[in-house]
Amino acid sequence: MPDLLYGRNAVREALRARRRTFQRLLVSAGAQETGTLGDIVRIAGEVGVPVERIDRRELDRRLRDANHQGVALECSDYPYVDLNDCLALAEERGEPAFLLLLDHIQDPQNVGTLLRTAEVVGVHGVVMPGRRAAEVTPAVVNASSGAVEHLRVAVVTNLAATIEQIQHAGVWVVGVEDDERAYEYDRVDLDLPLALVLGAEGPGLARLTRERCDFLVRLPMRGQIASLNVAVAGSIVLYHAWRVREQGRTKN
Repeated sequence: MPDLLYGRNAVREALRARRRTFQRLLVSAGAQETGTLGDIVRIAGEVGVPVERIDRRELDRRLRDANHQGVALECSDYPYVDLNDCLALAEERGEPAFLLLLDHIQDPQNVGTLLRTAEVVGVHGVVMPGRRAAEVTPAVVNASSGAVEHLRVAVVTNLAATIEQIQHAGVWVVGVEDDERAYEYDRVDLDLPLALVLGAEGPGLARLTRERCDFLVRLPMRGQIASLNVAVAGSIVLYHAWRVREQGRTKN
């Protein structure tokens, strides 16, 4: 079964990235083909994707009432890469590695939000385990507004072993965790080859993952709520790390 991507931003970015094989574009009959939808139809024509206009109720049926915004794209599965491809991208750009590791995060919305932030800040690759974690499904693509189509994502069997591999490549692995041993995220130097690790909703980082990290960082809290959503916390640290790294490059 081919993937069926949905949502205007997700479909547009998949077509722009051109990393998948496309079968056909489904557009709700009668929809105004202007703005983003107009861009989608135009790009589909440029890359030779057949456009089929169908009844909106048929889209609702096929997508089980997901918020498809009147468009869907039949295409091949998400093109995962190898960890070495992520590290190679950093080398190609002449930049210190910047990776994001997701330790069994399962909620598609959280994964999508983190992938969107990762793409915005120029992460070279995202690593996630192949079991007990969200994959790059159409729901994740939609939640990322299509950003994941421009990212390199590697799926690994053993995240703890992968951390060791990353460290052997000269990359510092930093866990984001509300732990008494953690440093406040803006009081440590993140201008280095860096892999940020985010733990699952609720339990946080797995014990073995936490132990393999070079050090931990946390976000200070002032209010009554005990912690931030993982996507919010992760996005804050990702953005901070990017700004620190950019400032370091400017100075050099």
